[in-house]
Amino acid sequence: MVGHIMDQKDYKEGSITLRGAVGMGTGVMLGAAIFSVIGQVAQLAGNLMTLSYIGGAIIAACSAYAYIKMSNSYPSAGGIGMFFLKTYGKGTITASSALLMAASMVLSQSLIARTFGTYTLQLFNIGPQSWLVPALGLGLLIFAYLVNISKNYIIETLTSAISLVKIVGLFIFSFAALMAAGFSLGALPQTFSLGVATPTIPAQQGLGLAASFALAILSFKGFTTITNSGAEIVEPHKNIGKAIMFSIAIVAVLYLFIALAVTSSLSVPEIIAAKDYALAAAASPTLGIYGLWFTV
Repeated sequence: MVGHIMDQKDYKEGSITLRGAVGMGTGVMLGAAIFSVIGQVAQLAGNLMTLSYIGGAIIAACSAYAYIKMSNSYPSAGGIGMFFLKTYGKGTITASSALLMAASMVLSQSLIARTFGTYTLQLFNIGPQSWLVPALGLGLLIFAYLVNISKNYIIETLTSAISLVKIVGLFIFSFAALMAAGFSLGALPQTFSLGVATPTIPAQQGLGLAASFALAILSFKGFTTITNSGAEIVEPHKNIGKAIMFSIAIVAVLYLFIALAVTSSLSVPEIIAAKDYALAAAASPTLGIYGLWFTV
């Protein structure tokens, strides 16, 4: 099956610009992380949540280096499927790895879709247990499918515009939250003080932090979307690597600001209590009801 996918030539080579590739990467990463797992990261890392995102960025950059090298050698619309094929050949390892990667994508998209439903229903004071949460998530997945089957210039334009709005908006939110909380550089040592919030591993702070890295890495998983576009990107040997590193750098800086803003606005127990909509809860002290509308 993998080989069949790799042999398909129905994609348009050179139809995605560097800017479009960066827009795709940042757009997917921002959706997967900030709105979905920030509360869970806080539950594991406690006061070290900001450090979790720094560690996640470093690990993601190391992983991205391997992706860049493989993409330079084998730029393909097959993405990681091509990498498995070239590394292990046609066989059980390649097929199993491809299936695991597909499963991880399904889980990631499901998490994002459900989070969208949870955030949206906060506007109407409807809890996360309502059947409307999965219904809204399903609607989002259908919309995403319709976008993905459209032409590349439509995808590039839409994802770039949405990514720009999210980046600018989240930077404004972070700055406003930090200013409202009276944050200063002198408070950084307290921000990075030890303290794991979850009661399940009270005596193993290092384990909690390490576990939070695994969730934080999900925040950067979207860069693989760039490799999945492969040969569709203009000058892939040069621009795939640039797009991946630009995306990770932009998102890493943004995550750092957001983590600082959230921990400045809310205590760790408050973040955990609102883990399904932590960003909306963090925006409320600064922007009130407008903060909730802003995050949605």
